[in-house]
Amino acid sequence: MSASAPDATVKPASGFRLDLKTVGPLLALALLVLLGISLNENFLSYSNLTNVLARSSFIGIIAIGATFVITSGGLDLSVGSMAAVIAGIMIIVMNSLIPSMGITWGVILIGMAAGLVIGGGAGIGNGLMITRGRIEAFIVTLGTMGIFRSLVTFLADGGTLSLNFQVADLYRPVYYDGLFGVPWPIIVFALVAIGGEIVMRRTAFGRYCAAIGSNEQVARYSSINVDNVRLLTYILQGVLVGVAVLLYVPRLGSASSTTGVLWELEAIAAVIIGGTTLKGGYGRIWGTVVGVVILGLIGNILNLQSFISPYLNGAFQGVIIILAVLLQRGRRTS
Repeated sequence: MSASAPDATVKPASGFRLDLKTVGPLLALALLVLLGISLNENFLSYSNLTNVLARSSFIGIIAIGATFVITSGGLDLSVGSMAAVIAGIMIIVMNSLIPSMGITWGVILIGMAAGLVIGGGAGIGNGLMITRGRIEAFIVTLGTMGIFRSLVTFLADGGTLSLNFQVADLYRPVYYDGLFGVPWPIIVFALVAIGGEIVMRRTAFGRYCAAIGSNEQVARYSSINVDNVRLLTYILQGVLVGVAVLLYVPRLGSASSTTGVLWELEAIAAVIIGGTTLKGGYGRIWGTVVGVVILGLIGNILNLQSFISPYLNGAFQGVIIILAVLLQRGRRTS
């Protein structure tokens, strides 16, 4: 009997490497689908699945950015509040342009551009304070989370910012319409995920993110500009929050202090469920996509069934994060 420690990795003769980190999220997704089918006959209907994926696309796009941030050893707790303030300013900008431009797509396009610029600017602010100010990412993004949330509350005067109903009608197809029956949010999420996977696996930037998250000092010795790479991850995160908000605003046509609440929790949960290491050094975009779908299906099952309140969705997500981190720690110490 061998005295060596057991290895969770299975290596078939063909050389294909299969381990729990790879199959775990896929197995969880498969079990969740079987549970949904057994509980509700409408679970696999086209309308239900597209609804789940469309609603999950906001978190999914944000989670793609979070994967790069976390892989490089960072963290962003401000994405939900950032989304709220972006949505609020977009609505203000579009409403203010109506008297001079009328009800046109020009108003909407300028509002969308403003959302991307604000998202990128917020990412630059977070990144500079972390990389140049040498402040811990947790502290910086915790602070900006409060700043952004307070700012949107101030802009809404404690209430709700609502988009002009005629502009909202013109803008609404961006969320509700699509291509070949697939809603635009799902299409955009898929394109962002594909692009993210290519960048993470096939470019120097993706390799640098993993190297910095694995060992920052060694990365510096390897002539990697750690600060610039990490700054770019926060800019990417901010821009992707902006992209998510562009698709979110036409859904409700409003923004308030409750917009984006717990989005940071959902994004981080999706990243960790997908196998990305919380302490950095290893990231997996496709795993994040699976994590997003898992969270979306959990929420959908809670909504379809009455034996557990859907208001416990946040509690389930919190438990999932804790369990995922415990499993990661167990693999490292095994």
